[in-house]
Amino acid sequence: MLAIDTYDAERRNILKLGLCGFIATAAPVLIPSDAHAAKNAAWRASFRNAHTGESFNGVYRVGNKYLPDAFERISYVLRDFRTGEVFPMDPRVIDIMALVHKKSKQTSPIEILSGYRSPKTNARLRKVSSGVAKNSFHMYGQALDMRMPGYRTSNIRKHAVSLKAGGVGYYPKSNFVHVDSGNFRTW
Repeated sequence: MLAIDTYDAERRNILKLGLCGFIATAAPVLIPSDAHAAKNAAWRASFRNAHTGESFNGVYRVGNKYLPDAFERISYVLRDFRTGEVFPMDPRVIDIMALVHKKSKQTSPIEILSGYRSPKTNARLRKVSSGVAKNSFHMYGQALDMRMPGYRTSNIRKHAVSLKAGGVGYYPKSNFVHVDSGNFRTW
């Protein structure tokens, strides 16, 4: 039992160090046009995990600096709820989500249906749905499936597409929009 606990603790520490290093080196994809305002602008995110009920509501970035403590919490809330596995989320996908939320002018939190997905979970979902990519951005912490209760998903899609900042998938029958930090494309 002790060996497993030690392994888990070491693994968590390695993930935390990797997350801090990633955040420290990640270049923001999206910055306000006014350079002076961008220097000190506080970026906020407000979302709720639809499966766990857990949420994040706060500042995660100031100017071009991402806040490691905020990302630790964000990554935890967006973990693979099926396995409990936590993986560092890409700051760029959080930027995309925050900007879509801001453009919507909605005050209620975004509802996240899927954040990080472990390879095991992704493979399991692929067996029951043709809409799950084999090499999904979710497995790398670079994608979110989201909706805003009381707000049309077609408008979420419109805001996400207007950013031209990553992938945007529109799933009106399932009532969600997929955003990722890959190259700009739509489906």
